[in-house]
Amino acid sequence: MADDSIFLGASRKPDDSYQKPEALLLKYGNRHGLVTGATGTGKTVTLQVLAEGFSNQGVPVFCADIKGDLSGISMMGEPKDFLLKRAEQVKLDPYEFQEFPVIFWDLFGEQGHPVRATISEMGPLLLSRLMNLSDAQEGIMNIAFKIADEEGLLLLDMKDLQALLANIASRADEISGRYGNVTKPSVGAIQRNLLVLEQQGGQNFFGEPALKISDIMRTTRDGRGAINVLAADKLMRNPRLYATFLLWLLSELFEELPEVGDPDRPKLVFFFDEAHLLFDETPRALVDRVEQVVRLIRSKGVGVYFITQNPLDVPESVLAQLGNRIQHALRAYTPREQKAVKTAADTFRPNPDFNCATAITQLGTGEALVSTLEAKGIPSMVQRTLIRPPASRIGPITTQERAKLIADSPVAGQYDQAIDRESAFEILQKRTETRQTEQAKPAETQGGSRWTLPDFDDAGSAGTQRQGGGDRQPAPAPRERTPRASNRQSVSEAAIKSVVRSVGSSLGRAIVRGILGSLKR
Repeated sequence: MADDSIFLGASRKPDDSYQKPEALLLKYGNRHGLVTGATGTGKTVTLQVLAEGFSNQGVPVFCADIKGDLSGISMMGEPKDFLLKRAEQVKLDPYEFQEFPVIFWDLFGEQGHPVRATISEMGPLLLSRLMNLSDAQEGIMNIAFKIADEEGLLLLDMKDLQALLANIASRADEISGRYGNVTKPSVGAIQRNLLVLEQQGGQNFFGEPALKISDIMRTTRDGRGAINVLAADKLMRNPRLYATFLLWLLSELFEELPEVGDPDRPKLVFFFDEAHLLFDETPRALVDRVEQVVRLIRSKGVGVYFITQNPLDVPESVLAQLGNRIQHALRAYTPREQKAVKTAADTFRPNPDFNCATAITQLGTGEALVSTLEAKGIPSMVQRTLIRPPASRIGPITTQERAKLIADSPVAGQYDQAIDRESAFEILQKRTETRQTEQAKPAETQGGSRWTLPDFDDAGSAGTQRQGGGDRQPAPAPRERTPRASNRQSVSEAAIKSVVRSVGSSLGRAIVRGILGSLKR
């Protein structure tokens, strides 16, 4: 196959023989693509063939390994009968086995190099999507990022965001007057969502050192592109985190890469497996963002390929941007499946040799309907194609093989240890400590009780006492008191004391009235 294309397989002729080669032109590799098909129809092998082809042409690849099967791309293939037969059918001569330069990544740092992003890089929109926040809660999240910018607070990891939200809750009245209503219950709801995210492994993802885009765009000395494989079997237990991470990565590529127009080959190809997770229950604003990125990232030299079971999983606005199509077999038992078959068939340029909708339901494992962009970007006529066998191993690698590849990786040691530098959490903690210290100072300097009586010194100091309206005299020395045996008193004692207090009060009032009366006379 020529250096300007990737060999995909051979199309079937009317007599059921395979002869015409089908290929994907590299110059249109950044026009995006779609690989669909039911479970077990060969989507993973097709993804493997595409990744191998791009790598051999010097194009770096990023893809997720959902089931662990894709890791075999790092090892040389083995000559098996069914592979050799497939190579003969599609006239792949010579059929050479290869191992490919693979860098393993893992958000949890277990099956690859850790992948991290800062809270600031993720941004309020994606974080709100990740935590499924309401509109009011998303508004508070936007306010939090605005305050962080104004007050110079770095938001790097989860504890930074948690500390900032706690600070906002304590200043709710002040902030509400500036930015709109901020309620403590809404802040508390966000905090609870953060706790759930943390328990699902979010604390491993948010932090530093953050992933550098340049590290997934490496090439080898022999000119092959690195294949970045994200271990996603554990990540799929939290599909929202998986989808949000890949969307963040796509957004970072869009923001950081320069405009290159229409290059001879892509700068990077990005495979989004289980693409339906990106669009399930997604707000319209986020779908618009995905459509914008997919439409504009082409000029950055990045090709995006969605892999999913059903073409209906991808919104029409995004589907319209995907020029290269590979459709594996679909079932048509339910009304929705029948609609999916019709949708898939209608997106292809018709071929008079066969009925596209019928062929989709009759494709065997490893077969697909293929239509790629030809000269001037025109879609080719759809062809029933037998996909070529991969050159690397089919199936997962062993734990020992993975460990060796990770140790020999070009990024070994760069991301292994997390860094926790001073950020919002530490700054807000220092502010709280300073405020508490200042509030404690008045009580320390004043001393004693904060309550006083007119003309009497504090009970805790040796003062003086005014007597008979004259000059102040030294206060008499306190009498020695006999320690009280008990604070408890009997019923009879309590009654006697009550009577005494009553008599004393009446006698005192009588004396005062007598004195005042004599003064008036």
